Amino acid sequence: MPIRREHRFFYPIDWRELSVVIRFGRAKGRCENCRRPHGRTVFCLGDGRWWDEDASSWRDGAGGIVCHAIGADDVLATVRTTRVVLATAHRNHDTADNTPANLAAWCQRCHMLHDRPEHVRRRWLTMFRRKALGDLFRGPYG
Repeated sequence: MPIRREHRFFYPIDWRELSVVIRFGRAKGRCENCRRPHGRTVFCLGDGRWWDEDASSWRDGAGGIVCHAIGADDVLATVRTTRVVLATAHRNHDTADNTPANLAAWCQRCHMLHDRPEHVRRRWLTMFRRKALGDLFRGPYG
């Protein structure tokens, strides 16, 4: 994920090199959570299941192989494609802690799921500020 301009100074100067080592050295180009391969377009379902071409089977959101009973799911009706991009994430959200144990190579889905509480908090703060500015300049909301 791109780093916001206002957050760049929290990251070390060699962040790109460190990120490459984590994503392609340690993780071998696959998400460390769900095992999706970097740079490939994969078929996926809304619940996190995705088609692993190398294993010729469906995997769940945690990377485990899923077996489907014939006719139990109408899988082809809900399938879509997505291009997988790996990013290096901080497990504890502390950008100053760049130890290998704190860094993880995650696809965009796993990274967004991990950061969801922070995104919810920021969305609430943005809406709170908008309402406060509206109250200040346009009067209270009706």
